[in-house]
Amino acid sequence: MPDLSRRQQREQTRQTLLREGRRLFAARGYAGVGLAEIVQAAGVTKGALYHHFENKAALFHAVLAEVQREVAGRVVAAAEAPDDPWTRFTAGCEAFLAASTDPAVQRIMLVDGPAVLGWAQWRALDEVNSARHLTEALDALIETGVLAPQPVAPLTRLLSGAMNEAALWLATSGRPEDMTYTVAALTRMLSALRAT
Repeated sequence: MPDLSRRQQREQTRQTLLREGRRLFAARGYAGVGLAEIVQAAGVTKGALYHHFENKAALFHAVLAEVQREVAGRVVAAAEAPDDPWTRFTAGCEAFLAASTDPAVQRIMLVDGPAVLGWAQWRALDEVNSARHLTEALDALIETGVLAPQPVAPLTRLLSGAMNEAALWLATSGRPEDMTYTVAALTRMLSALRAT
């Protein structure tokens, strides 16, 4: 097997730091993990970490962005399966809840994300990876007449906030039946928005 090029080695080191950082942040939270522990788990030096990331917060930012992209990918995949716009929309909302209740995702994305990055930076990442898809889905529902014409921005924020809060609650509820109850409540709430 040929030796890895420097570029490949750098990328491999970056991916290892992301993987180990994610594992540790998910297990113990941002505050519970030190840089020394991350580099030891990754088998690299602090200098290698600083080559790729300015500091622990920058590594966490990259981990959070990766987690948000994965959740968005699950939502988009679920929303693309059904044929009609309404079912696509509700399937995407349910997929978000299901993905967000994974304790590792919940801790990184919903608990530590806003606390570590600050609200504005967390919202900017959420906008790119999540809210954009919700806005597009709501626009499609308005265009097809499923929802009455209305400003989409406030509706996007209201629904996003409700689903984020539900995901946080579900992740700590400890009762499996709460997911069923939450999906039923979400379905009733979303159905009330329908124009037809």
